[in-house]
Amino acid sequence: MYRNLTKPIEFLAGSVLDGVASLLNYGEGPLVGAPTDGTVKLPEDLYSKPDAETEWWYYTGHCSTDAGREFGFELVFFKRRTDRDRIGFFPMTALANPMYFAHFAISDVTRQSFQFDHIRSFGMPFDVPVSMSATSCDVRLGEWSLREVAGKHLLHATLEDGTTFDAILEPTKPIVLNGDGGDGLAKKVGGASKHFSFTRMSATGRLDGESFTGEAWMDREIGSWGAAGGWDWFSIQLDDNTELMLYQFADVDGGMLGASTGTYVLGDGISQYLTRQEFEIETLSTWTSSATEATYPNRWHILVPSLGIDLEVASLIPDQELDTRGTTMIVYWEGACRVVGSVGDRRVTGKAYVELVGYDRTHESVGVTDFLFGKQIRRLQSMFA
Repeated sequence: MYRNLTKPIEFLAGSVLDGVASLLNYGEGPLVGAPTDGTVKLPEDLYSKPDAETEWWYYTGHCSTDAGREFGFELVFFKRRTDRDRIGFFPMTALANPMYFAHFAISDVTRQSFQFDHIRSFGMPFDVPVSMSATSCDVRLGEWSLREVAGKHLLHATLEDGTTFDAILEPTKPIVLNGDGGDGLAKKVGGASKHFSFTRMSATGRLDGESFTGEAWMDREIGSWGAAGGWDWFSIQLDDNTELMLYQFADVDGGMLGASTGTYVLGDGISQYLTRQEFEIETLSTWTSSATEATYPNRWHILVPSLGIDLEVASLIPDQELDTRGTTMIVYWEGACRVVGSVGDRRVTGKAYVELVGYDRTHESVGVTDFLFGKQIRRLQSMFA
């Protein structure tokens, strides 16, 4: 009933605002297409790219405090040019171009709790303050921030309950170019991204006043592409100082697409690249969300026969689901996991972050009112549940 009432309003608003958006001409110059060169130059490729349709800075990590409290973290900043975006009949350029989003989550393994928040900005007066520099790595959205200073990445984020997170991350291995054969280009539906990673970074900082140490992973993507049905992404750090990244894309019917690759990083930083045919990902168990009723894998068997890799990956907390329909308009699962297995004749352990997108499909029916006010509505619903 709610959608039936709001749909005529959205249709009328969309028709009017198409013209308004054209008159206002929001944007930061011409929009470039998908990248064709994956070459990376640092630190410049850490700077914001105003002409790119989509870009993000994605950090995950595994840490422990001096008191022995183990936790994982996720902090990501997004920028999205809305030149081609619509929600139903509604042109997103009528709201802003570009739009800015950020997600932050703490997976407290010791306390078996998961907390997250997400914020957005349209870059308008009275909106959440935002800045993304094109001449330095300096990204700020509200109180959250990312800066790169002399090779160190400085992160700051907070949660609504007062949780404060500050971290200094420093790469301990060179950057890794992802994509087919390590060309730095990740092929996606209708486009591509420049995609590189720092697969191992030392982490020091403070969480709620407690000092911590650990290791982190950073992914940087810049590009233009169409909507995918979903994806599974694994960033695995093994205790032998090697890393394994795997990702696979799904079509709208759930079948896995061929444009999926893997990267295995040796201890000296040399990378070996994997096609989709060279690795296997088998789901061993699942978890169903009581909030969304979406069912996600939560334990996997991963095989890379050519490298002798045989691993089991399992979530450390069942519920690590993020409802971000008020920002990036999706519900997804991303969380801290543990790893056990072998590489050749060596037993290994490790830690991982796994991202699962497309198992909840509610974003396919999100309206502009959901996008604008969904976070507030769901907060009220939880208060009276």
